[in-house]
Amino acid sequence: MTNQANAPDLAGKHIVLGLSGGIACYKSAELCRGLIKAGATVQVVMTEAAAQFITPVTMQALSGRPVYSSQWDGREPNGMAHINLSREADAILIAPCSADFIARLVQGRADELLSLMCLARPVDRVPLLVAPAMNREMYAHPATQRNLSQLVQDGATVLGVGTGFQACGETGDGRMLEPDELLEDLIAFFTPKILSGERVLVTAGPTYEAIDPVRGITNLSSGKMGFAIARAAREAGAEVTLVAGPVSLVTPRGVTRIDVKSASNMLSAVAERAQSATIFIATAAVADWRPADPSAQKIKKDGSGQTPQLSFTENTDILATVARSTAAQAGRLFCVGFAAESHDLLENAQAKRLRKQVPLLVGNIGPDTFGHDDNALLLIDAQGSFELPRASKRSLARKLVGEIAARIQAHVPPRQKAAS
Repeated sequence: MTNQANAPDLAGKHIVLGLSGGIACYKSAELCRGLIKAGATVQVVMTEAAAQFITPVTMQALSGRPVYSSQWDGREPNGMAHINLSREADAILIAPCSADFIARLVQGRADELLSLMCLARPVDRVPLLVAPAMNREMYAHPATQRNLSQLVQDGATVLGVGTGFQACGETGDGRMLEPDELLEDLIAFFTPKILSGERVLVTAGPTYEAIDPVRGITNLSSGKMGFAIARAAREAGAEVTLVAGPVSLVTPRGVTRIDVKSASNMLSAVAERAQSATIFIATAAVADWRPADPSAQKIKKDGSGQTPQLSFTENTDILATVARSTAAQAGRLFCVGFAAESHDLLENAQAKRLRKQVPLLVGNIGPDTFGHDDNALLLIDAQGSFELPRASKRSLARKLVGEIAARIQAHVPPRQKAAS
């Protein structure tokens, strides 16, 4: 039996992957592979021009299904490939979508299989997503921009484009997004928007407190849980800002990232943005203390055997500060804390929730989670506690977002959204 908590992101989804003509077709091979690994089944449909850039044999090998390219394909008993293919799909993704094919979609052209299938799809239940790919001048041309705008008005979802070096040798906007970016966008597209309209502020990772210019005090937090939460909140429809300590992680798609170093840096970044947020999730492992007088120069050994004397001062508690803010006290800001403990998790986390005065606190054992891709969480609120068993951090992040959304929806009457 499949464990639903760790089921692939696109399990049960059937995607029709359409390829129009363009050098970006080479990325479609990796995209197809990514869709399969994410649990989807993939049916590839190619235009004649696409077959000039990548062979149907390649796409058939990757998808595990025969590729369709002609509206006259004799494999369909009823001779209606455009009807059958579109009715079976959970979504049609055109990647790459050339300037010419965008124009064909806008005009409602139907003289080859891929555009015919898009026109014949049931628009109320089979969404159309397009990933533009073209030269920068073609992308910027008023005709293309008008066509993209019209596609949106017609109900399609137009994904973004990348910026960078293009096959023609020029540099600019118009590159097709990378396969992993498109995959992330597709997963987000299918995610229920339970946090639509919310503005979520997340902290993640460790902080670093300088002792001298080359040494400092930090901890083993990888930031993976906080980044997973930021991604899950964005997938759920929220506008997300991520304040990240010193970590080397890729910013989730659609998330605004602010990099900080010390606890005081993080406090400043959070304080500046908390008043406009509606949800604050303090996932970061913030240092409790910092050296009171960091040295301006490297502290060197002098051969005496004497160790340097360090004095410490306490850092301002970021979570408690935000929880005591006017927005939080008035119910406009829902605060969630994290407690990374080494022992007595329930007792310590319960005490921390009361001390920080937050409605929800999430506890975990630090040594069991720092640097790992999985975790186990203990959720504690005024009603008691319950555990989210060990699973991937991405899966746990989505469950936590669901718990937060449920609590917010249960308290909608007394809660007022922050002004836009």
